[in-house]
Amino acid sequence: MTVDPVYNVYAVRYARTDRISRQRFLDGEGGETLVPMDYFVWAIVGERHTFVVDTGFDANAAMRRSRTLVRPVAEGLADLGIDHAAVREVIITHLHYDHAGNTDLFGSARFHLQDREMQYATGRHMAHAALRHPYELEDTLETVRRVYGGRVRFHDGDAEIAPGISLHLLGGHARGLQAVRVSTSRGYVVLASDAAHFYDNYEQRRAFPVLCDLDQVLEGFDTLTELASSPDHVIPGHDPLVLERYAPPRPELAGRVAQLDRPPVRGSER
Repeated sequence: MTVDPVYNVYAVRYARTDRISRQRFLDGEGGETLVPMDYFVWAIVGERHTFVVDTGFDANAAMRRSRTLVRPVAEGLADLGIDHAAVREVIITHLHYDHAGNTDLFGSARFHLQDREMQYATGRHMAHAALRHPYELEDTLETVRRVYGGRVRFHDGDAEIAPGISLHLLGGHARGLQAVRVSTSRGYVVLASDAAHFYDNYEQRRAFPVLCDLDQVLEGFDTLTELASSPDHVIPGHDPLVLERYAPPRPELAGRVAQLDRPPVRGSER
């Protein structure tokens, strides 16, 4: 029986904003309180492989979108000893602006992307302003350039890309949204990305209002549960609670980086 290698997995916060609490849910219920929303990239680090999951956005995009850039992605990765220019493998969960920017940082990398996401982001749906709003034209064009440069590995559905690391097509929020399942010392951690923006979206089975297929969003919640070793192994894409539930790899990184391959710590247990 082959045993998967185990990886260290980190959530790296690079930006934040505030949302009205009801804006976290498609049904519009949840009150008028301002709640924080964080933006993350993730790093998967093993003995032989380092994968970066998503690439965030830069200062210009932060200004255009009225987001606060807390710490640039390159600096956040450097806190973990990761040189962005040396990264060889990048997983793009989907091509929205906050997951596929910073196109100049990863010049040596091959990018993993779903066929359906590329088709969606460059096809007829982008003629509609409401559907193209989460995308940045220049980021999409840069992805096309990578395709022409032979630097994109496309996937048509679920795929294992390294021992202990697999991609799972969920769709819903974006047509080609994929989650990432990682073997760790505590079991299989699933980076949900925007299949679940907040813990409340996942735990209450309530969709975030940005989506293209509601049925796939709802079915995706069940798929996340099936993929993960437990519900505690599902990591939402934008919830500040990730930095509270998981300890940093070093004390000085508290509030900036969470180590997800260790068991969560909660409230008074912290």
